[in-house]
Amino acid sequence: MSKTVLLTAGGTGGHLFPAQALASELSRRGWTVELATDERADKYGTEFPARKVHIIASATIRGRNPIALTKTAFQLLFGTLQARKVIKALQPDVVAGFGGYPTFPPMYAARLTNTPSILHEANAVMGRANKLLAKGVSAIATSVPIEGLPADLSGKLVETGNPVRDAVIDASELSYTPPREGGELNLLVFGGSQGARFFSDLVPPALEKLPEDVRARLRLVQQCRPEDMDRVQKALNELGVKAECASFFQDLPQRIAQSHLVVCRSGASSVSELSVLGRPSILVPLPGAIDQDQAANAKVLEKAGGAWPIRQVDFNSDRLAKEIIRFMENPGMLAEAAANAKRVAKPDAVKRLADLVESVAQNKGVRP
Repeated sequence: MSKTVLLTAGGTGGHLFPAQALASELSRRGWTVELATDERADKYGTEFPARKVHIIASATIRGRNPIALTKTAFQLLFGTLQARKVIKALQPDVVAGFGGYPTFPPMYAARLTNTPSILHEANAVMGRANKLLAKGVSAIATSVPIEGLPADLSGKLVETGNPVRDAVIDASELSYTPPREGGELNLLVFGGSQGARFFSDLVPPALEKLPEDVRARLRLVQQCRPEDMDRVQKALNELGVKAECASFFQDLPQRIAQSHLVVCRSGASSVSELSVLGRPSILVPLPGAIDQDQAANAKVLEKAGGAWPIRQVDFNSDRLAKEIIRFMENPGMLAEAAANAKRVAKPDAVKRLADLVESVAQNKGVRP
């Protein structure tokens, strides 16, 4: 008899992509998959391998304004009632959450209905929503070791790695070939919804500072916000740079695999995909994050010798121009970093996580 899992994830790629990977793996194992998320998931949800997508009300806790906090509390309460209704009707064997406040209502509803549940923490620092939910779940899957957690959670921790999408696994078959000395350098720049503006402002001035012969050897693919697209493309055209800009790349794993060097934020999914694909990167952690999770993620890949983290405050156009020249002159550094990134990859993370889901479901929420 087919078992049913309700996956829940915040409506961004960083939360949805690992959930999508697990959905594909469980579907191959004969499970019925349904997804609970928020309205932001629309641009991803069309390809999500779920029988049905449930849009659940949610809100993020921000600041200390009493009126705003009260409004947030009502939104979360309403979402919890919605999710409880879904769980009562669906009767899933297990609920699995992937972080972000949109997971709070379904995960808390699972606790209220005594439904076995799993949290997956993709980052090297546990997020605030997951911290609130951790004590009430059956198991906590982690991507990397997490420090600073309460001792009473240690018995729930299982290091599975961060699942990557099938498209990433497929693209990982393309081995890394470093640029030839004097040859072209394929540069990929992306930053997600919170990071693309910074890179749009950074890249054109940096490339302008390159010697003309170096600039002519660049092949750039860059993610830009829609409102920045025209100005960035125009600036690159005026510099004579061969560039392709888009607000979203559906085939991003393939784009990463075709790159000699990647410049991006250090969200958990990006770091995991870079390691599975084995590509060298300059990582620019998103500044201002309360938990500094991206900085912690970047350190994992830096420690392995697979990436060069640079703080945003230190990453200006002069620095990027110097880095491009350095790597063009020393392609062996890129090849070494690519191999190091690959060595710490966990391409079987989705299988490990699926095994944990099946174990928790089979044992009715009791870890064997």
